[in-house]
Amino acid sequence: MPAHAFRFEYAPELPGADRASKYGMAGIRKLVDRLWDVTIEGIENVPLDGPAIITPNHLSFCDSMFVPSALPRRVWAIGKGEYMDSWKTKHIFPALGMIPVDRAGGDAAKAALDTAARVLDGGHLFMIYPEGTRSRSEFLHKGRTGASRLAARCDAPIIPVGHQGTLAVQPPDKFTMNTKLPITVRFGAPMRIEDFGDPTNPRVHRAFTDAVMFRISELSGQKYVDSYAAKDDTPGVVASLDEGVVKRPSISVPKGRPSRPLVPSNGAGAKPSGPITVPKGKAVAR
Repeated sequence: MPAHAFRFEYAPELPGADRASKYGMAGIRKLVDRLWDVTIEGIENVPLDGPAIITPNHLSFCDSMFVPSALPRRVWAIGKGEYMDSWKTKHIFPALGMIPVDRAGGDAAKAALDTAARVLDGGHLFMIYPEGTRSRSEFLHKGRTGASRLAARCDAPIIPVGHQGTLAVQPPDKFTMNTKLPITVRFGAPMRIEDFGDPTNPRVHRAFTDAVMFRISELSGQKYVDSYAAKDDTPGVVASLDEGVVKRPSISVPKGRPSRPLVPSNGAGAKPSGPITVPKGKAVAR
């Protein structure tokens, strides 16, 4: 992993324990550097001060180790509320800056987003997985609009992130991690909701979120499926889809913004493949 300066930001008024976060994440960064071959691209796209929303694809539990350790600044993040039910995670994860969220929605979910807004209003980095949960199909799924709404509320840019290799390090439901494997973390150029229209218009949030997912697809090399991630999905299979063609979202790239892929998926300049046909219960050809 290439060395870059890291700046720890103290924030005793926000969730997390400053001391635990500082030394805990320092230990994780050293561990990552020694045990894996990590390549970081586009680090210059992460602002060194001010608020920004980090939005990675989500394939494995260890995504939450590799993406934060690649950042040049301290980051807070949304985490599923179930982590608070286990003695193994209920203390350490919040101490590192995790904001638990009830994924059932309602007032509890709103409270988590309000806390995230406090992080951004304080001029810090905040990380959220726009898919809302890990992709069990291994495709990139339709994004939730929470990151877009936070971006509008806090006047913060979204930094799309695509990573590769974490699934091989820690496959689903495996506690241990495989070492000495390559990991790539790519940070895309900042994206702002006002470039896509009036942030008070709900349709703009949908269009902006779709555009963010398109960028993440380019950065991660994943195929996009216009369906929310679900627990019933399996590798290569999107359980919720009826027979038909899965299309990329219709995206209008504002004038002056790059429309070509930021990072090719095969290293040879190829764009992510186009529409794919997914019969219900059938695997998608890779």
